Amino acid sequence: MASIFSRFFKIGQAKVHSSIDRLEDPIIMSEQGIRDLKQDLQDAMRSLGSVKALAIKLEKDSNDQKRLAEDYERKAMSLLQKSEAGNLDPQEADRLARECLLKREEVMKRATEVTKQAAQQKELAEKLQSRVQEMKSKVSTFENELITLKARAKTANATRKINQQLANLDSRGTVAMLERMKEKVAEQEALSEAYGDMADASTSVDDQIKKALEVGPSSPVIDDSLASLKARLKSGSE
Repeated sequence: MASIFSRFFKIGQAKVHSSIDRLEDPIIMSEQGIRDLKQDLQDAMRSLGSVKALAIKLEKDSNDQKRLAEDYERKAMSLLQKSEAGNLDPQEADRLARECLLKREEVMKRATEVTKQAAQQKELAEKLQSRVQEMKSKVSTFENELITLKARAKTANATRKINQQLANLDSRGTVAMLERMKEKVAEQEALSEAYGDMADASTSVDDQIKKALEVGPSSPVIDDSLASLKARLKSGSE
C-alpha cells in the first residue's frame, strides 16, 4: 500500500513539474491515495483487534488448562490420602490417581501448546501495532503535505492569473487607447483655440473702437458729449 501511495505522489510531482495548470490532477490523485490509505488503516486496525482478541483468548485458555491440571493433581493427592486413611481401596485409589495424573499430563500438553500459540499471537499483535502506528503517522504526514500542496497550488494559480493579466494589459489595447484619448483631447483643445482666434479676427475695427469707448451712463465722457451737443444746438438757433 505504501508503494502504491508513493507512486501516486510521484505521478503528482511529475505533473507539478510539467505544468502548474495541471496541478489539480495530482491533488485529486493524492486525496484518493490518502482515502485508500485510511481504508487500509481501518482494515489493519480491525485485524489488530482480532489478533489481540485471539491472543487474550488463548492466554485465558492456557490459564484455564493450567488450573485444570492443578485440579487433577489435587484430586490424585486426595485419592491417595483417602487410601492411606483406609477410606478407599488402595488399588482403586492408585488406579484413579493414575487416571488423574494422565488427565493432568494431557491438560498440561494442551496448556503448553495454547501458551505457545498465545505468545505467537501476542508477538504478531505487537508487530501489527507497530505497523498501525506507522500507517497513522504516514496518513498524518501525507494529509499535512496535501494541505501545503493545496495552499501552494492556490497561491501559484492566483499569481499566474495576476501575471497573465499584467502581461496582457498592452495586448488588450489599454495603453494604446489612453494614448489615442490623449491625442483626441489635444486635437479638441487645439480646435477650440483655433475657433477662438477666428472669432477674435472676425471683429471689425469699429466694433473694437465701440467696445473700447463703451462706458456706463454716469461716465464723464457722456456728460461732456451731451453738453457739447447742447451748445451746438444753441449756437445754431441764434
